[in-house]
Amino acid sequence: MHRFFHPGALNAQSTVSLGADTSKHVWQVLRMDEGDVLQLTDGAGTVATGIIQFADRHKVNVKITNASFEPRNGGKLHLCIAFTRNNSRNEWLLEKATELGVAAIIPVSSDRFHKAHIRVDRWEKILQSAILQSQQAYLPSLSPMMSVKDALAAIAGIPQRYIAHCIEDQPRTSFASLLQVATDAAVFIGPEGDFTPDEVNLCIAAGCTPVSLGRQRLRTETAAITVAAHFNLVS
Repeated sequence: MHRFFHPGALNAQSTVSLGADTSKHVWQVLRMDEGDVLQLTDGAGTVATGIIQFADRHKVNVKITNASFEPRNGGKLHLCIAFTRNNSRNEWLLEKATELGVAAIIPVSSDRFHKAHIRVDRWEKILQSAILQSQQAYLPSLSPMMSVKDALAAIAGIPQRYIAHCIEDQPRTSFASLLQVATDAAVFIGPEGDFTPDEVNLCIAAGCTPVSLGRQRLRTETAAITVAAHFNLVS
């Protein structure tokens, strides 16, 4: 059954009007029409089944027949990541991290990288598309870009906090060996060129454990997906 994202309330026996882009896709691309059944999710845990009551390229009305809430099981992963200058790589990261169930994405500026080309509307659509493709009911939160210091404050209450870096003369522990089952975690992933020693020390002083992601030196987006995949296996 086709599933679509709808940011509004999804209540049984109510009627909702899908957004313009979704309506066009439903009617023009998928050729769905009155009487066809589909699913909707609000990205906050609710999944609803509904029947199309009216459809054209500009507007699709859906009568919701039933709606249920899917509780979020396991831990939640917060990725604090310094995005790259390559937007296609950033968008690939967003898509794959969402498919792996990341709960929050916090873009981080650093001494070695201050600005990423963040297109909020486009990035939100990528996240929405990824939860639909992977049949999930939860949309990751996407924060504004913030400094390492501000990101540390934002994740202060999370039980597991890590910083992945490649500084050879600083001790690090295998990330996979430290992860606790079904426990929220936040992980800092550095920019091209890595975090500076001062930034690493700032994170350690704030309670982050320094970790290694393996013997290979990974690109930013590869490191993020490695973290998300490990976490997905234990959460």
